[in-house]
Amino acid sequence: MAFADGLSFALSPSQNALAEQITQKTMELDYVEAFNLARKLRLENDGVGCLFQGIIGVSLYDDKGDTASIKAAAKNLKSCKLEGLWDALRNYEIGYVLLETGHAIKGALQTRSAAKLFEKSSDLESQAFYAVYAYFIDNSLVWLPFKSDNRETYLQILNEASLKSKRFWPLFLTPLIWIYFDRKDFQKGLELAELGLKKAPNHPIMFQIKADMLYRLKRYDEAAAAYEKSAADYLARTGKSIRYWSAVLNLIRIYHDAGNETKASEQRNNLKDAEYKKLEKWMPSWIMDDLKDRKLI
Repeated sequence: MAFADGLSFALSPSQNALAEQITQKTMELDYVEAFNLARKLRLENDGVGCLFQGIIGVSLYDDKGDTASIKAAAKNLKSCKLEGLWDALRNYEIGYVLLETGHAIKGALQTRSAAKLFEKSSDLESQAFYAVYAYFIDNSLVWLPFKSDNRETYLQILNEASLKSKRFWPLFLTPLIWIYFDRKDFQKGLELAELGLKKAPNHPIMFQIKADMLYRLKRYDEAAAAYEKSAADYLARTGKSIRYWSAVLNLIRIYHDAGNETKASEQRNNLKDAEYKKLEKWMPSWIMDDLKDRKLI
């Protein structure tokens, strides 16, 4: 693989420190302080600060289910003036936003354009962003004869970057977990989710990911307890948000698979709430498809 000279995510020491603090505060759910730090970063590096504001907005949506946040993040990301790898990361984030808002083809094309630049850099973080894209490409084409398969290399790169990068580790660790989920290595996925919780204690999304792995490992009592806690925590913190309803949907199938139809029915009855109907289109498609295919909802 040939690398282009000069492609790097390098920042000045003060800018890098701010970037690391932004990620830390975001993972601590202190979004106000994260945005304050991003504004400070914009005073030193307007483009990169702008990009981090977009990343915070996406994280806010992922956590609280605030759909206005992802729309604002999309608008913000489109306005950021960047070059090189930083512009590739901007396009990468825009691609994610497009996928989340139902524009799959546009999102895939946007992500591919970013990946082409990431591939040219020897920078570990750049290679990790490329690895996320390239893993799934190789995974979809592995059946072709004479097609090279670099998936194990991509996993090693993602693992290393999730441990070493202080600025982007959540963007590497989360897809790494879901890759192992896709491989049905749920024990490895659980171990990585627990690693994420060590780096960001009590992070609600990582906690739900851990619960997903427990469910797939058929540790139903633990999975149900985790999702009951997640539902209660989200109800208290955000009200009946996307993540709250995701917990309810997961509890339906966990209790069903555990043979507790009474509790599964109780959770199913929650879906009669008008608040759920308002957000139904935002529910994760993979949960909805599973529940509908098994006629659980």
